[in-house]
Amino acid sequence: MKLVIFGLTISSSWGNGHATLWRGLCGALAQRKHHVVFFERDVPYYAMHRDLDAIPGGTLILYSDWAAVIADARRHAADADVVIVTSYCPDGIAAAELAFESRTLKVFYDLDTPVTLDLLSSGVSLDYIGPRGLCDFDLVLSYTGGAAADQLRALLGARRVTPLYGSVDGSQHHRVSPASQYRADLSYIGTYAEDRQEKLEALFLEPARRMPERRFLIAGAMYPPSFTWSANLFFVHHISPPDHPALYSSSRLTLNITRRAMARMGYCPSGRLFEAAACGTPILSDAWEGIEIFFEPGQEILLARNSEDTMRTLAMSEDELARIARRASERALTEHSAAARARQLEEILTAPQRAPLSHPGAGAPALGLEN
Repeated sequence: MKLVIFGLTISSSWGNGHATLWRGLCGALAQRKHHVVFFERDVPYYAMHRDLDAIPGGTLILYSDWAAVIADARRHAADADVVIVTSYCPDGIAAAELAFESRTLKVFYDLDTPVTLDLLSSGVSLDYIGPRGLCDFDLVLSYTGGAAADQLRALLGARRVTPLYGSVDGSQHHRVSPASQYRADLSYIGTYAEDRQEKLEALFLEPARRMPERRFLIAGAMYPPSFTWSANLFFVHHISPPDHPALYSSSRLTLNITRRAMARMGYCPSGRLFEAAACGTPILSDAWEGIEIFFEPGQEILLARNSEDTMRTLAMSEDELARIARRASERALTEHSAAARARQLEEILTAPQRAPLSHPGAGAPALGLEN
């Protein structure tokens, strides 16, 4: 198949979770003999932090202005098997209108479903979805499962919805030798976000203050100068995907914190969960509805609701943590790999265009998806 994607970014992993997902998925699609053409607006803040210049087995088209690229976009869409427009694509509405001109399968992939629905409920207009909502797309993919499908149908007129969750590229994320600069008892990778700050305070910063003998490490962008640091808390400014395995492999434990809208909706796993698991690092996560369909709490992942939970987890034995990490790694590489998601996407795209698919959390899994 030829897939044409109009997305936010694949070339820069700075401050977004889209790029890493697309890199793994596009690589897996290429291995399955599909060709991806990815259109990305060349904006300064991603250009400054670009860490990918080409898509192996695919085509990356960077453009500065929609008007200048529309002829190429129309040409590629005309002979594509599938056109995918994503959430937060800067030219999402124009790209959708172009897709509707073609006879190909037209797909919207919302990688930010809880945020999309949260903005709609707040009366905020979306600059990546037009006034007709999603009713003109043949298929809507959602990074979020559970009740999200019902809301996408009710609020945006989506006709056929199925989840396509995040994944991990096992060829890029695996156990490596520890790096001294990333050594930590507990690490956390995440761009600064105000709506994660309360949980970061409870699950990470307060335990750091109360356990001065332990080493804590934060890696991420956009942390303000006023951020509260302690003597045993270390900071790495924006760590690129190729360095993630070294950081995870240097961490006794790593913490996952879910954005507020995503935690509230549930069934919305961060790609960081799968990356850390593939690297064989035990994961401590905040709790949210549906987490058990990805990893089994207590057996494959550890959950924390307060500072005491974090401190108890840090007191666990090396054998206990290693056992949990091993089980999570096996599951991530079997069920949550980019290769597994590429197969699922292929099945979804080639399935008869019938009406709304079921979703995890509300009956049978869609198209045999186990997660």
